[in-house]
Amino acid sequence: MATDIFGGEVTANGPEALESWNKTILAFLAHGADTPTHLMRAIELDPGFVMAHATKGLMFLMLGKRELFDIARESLTNAKLARAEGGATAREVAYVNALQSWLDGNPAGSVTEIEKVLLANPGDTLSMKVSHAIRFILGDAQGMLRSVLRVEQAHGADHPGRGYLLGCQAFALEENGEYVRAEVVGREGLTLTADDAWGLHAVAHVLDMTAQARAGIDLLDANESKWQHCNNFRYHVWWHKALLHLDQGEVDKVFALYDQKIRFDQTDDYRDISNATSLLSRLELEGHDVGARWEELAEFAEARSDDGVLVFADLHYMLALIGGERETAKTQMLARMHRDASRNAVSQDEIFNHPGLAAAEGLAAFGEGRYDNAFLNLLRAREAMQSIGGSHAQRDVFERITIDAGIRAGRLDQATDVLDSRKDKRKGAEDRFTATRYDTIARAKQALSDIPAQ
Repeated sequence: MATDIFGGEVTANGPEALESWNKTILAFLAHGADTPTHLMRAIELDPGFVMAHATKGLMFLMLGKRELFDIARESLTNAKLARAEGGATAREVAYVNALQSWLDGNPAGSVTEIEKVLLANPGDTLSMKVSHAIRFILGDAQGMLRSVLRVEQAHGADHPGRGYLLGCQAFALEENGEYVRAEVVGREGLTLTADDAWGLHAVAHVLDMTAQARAGIDLLDANESKWQHCNNFRYHVWWHKALLHLDQGEVDKVFALYDQKIRFDQTDDYRDISNATSLLSRLELEGHDVGARWEELAEFAEARSDDGVLVFADLHYMLALIGGERETAKTQMLARMHRDASRNAVSQDEIFNHPGLAAAEGLAAFGEGRYDNAFLNLLRAREAMQSIGGSHAQRDVFERITIDAGIRAGRLDQATDVLDSRKDKRKGAEDRFTATRYDTIARAKQALSDIPAQ
């Protein structure tokens, strides 16, 4: 038995395997592109490394691709074999159970297992981050905050993972609407950890939600080095920068970031697809022609339309199918979502049932110009959209489409209610979208009042 960098007990056989494992942990915390390299090296050096096998499986599940479930199952088999042959620590057993639970369709059960590890060792920064990551996928913002606050005391000033803990805490605070505390905590974390892209992006979230676009751009410009080492998460940070430029009306910069950064590498990772589809949707809502940019996204989305792994992913695939005018694939995807919703076999099926179906139907109707139907479906989905996962900023594309559907359907008072609610979530901060839609609604109402009575 050995102890890793954060005091977690593992069955690593030899100092080289442990060193590779410690590098894996630090890379994972930093969203480093070299995370899989270090992890596979640890397994290569110690094929009986239970923790490495189980963690590999969990990481593949986080990627949200149906075909990667087979690799996760293989990792589970390898972890169980290694445990049978060489034993396992209590921490490793919990990780194996977490992997099993997720493969069984219950990722919330995975969180429960990881939280058991944190109860035994609250200074285990890796487990803090794993719990945070799965809760994020599940849309459990309150759980994210509870979890990081429980382990904060164990991450004291001398703890090597404190900066990463503060980055996660800042994000959790922001997602719970505590913007002032989130910014303070996030900026403190940035002084401690040079490569914490997650913490940097948490502060960018705050500045976006509080309509401080210029400050957000300045923040990201001054800290570009903090995400250059990242895996595809770097595209997401560039996406945030594009959103801030869009709020400033700097559309040329948005398109430049899209082409040169966000979709420079045209991957089929659902997170990269969500960056792209939501940004193109925002641009089109503002009346900008995005050219042929939907085409490659629609190709990927059509190939993924039968995945059914995450509602969050499927709704962004739907945006791509709509934008790329893939009518057959769109119809087939809606039919598959109906089947998943009625299946009730895994926890995600409940999310497909509500709000997934209503949201997907609403998006499809919006793309077809059936704005009244779109608004009613999206409004029905709206109060449960937290459950699809992601952040306020990511789900905001659906808020914007809902509001625009209401305006275009002539449901001006109801659209105003949604717009008011969106503004309230931002503690009264008014971004460009809010200002322009209030103006649009006011002009529409004035035009109606100018129509002479018959």
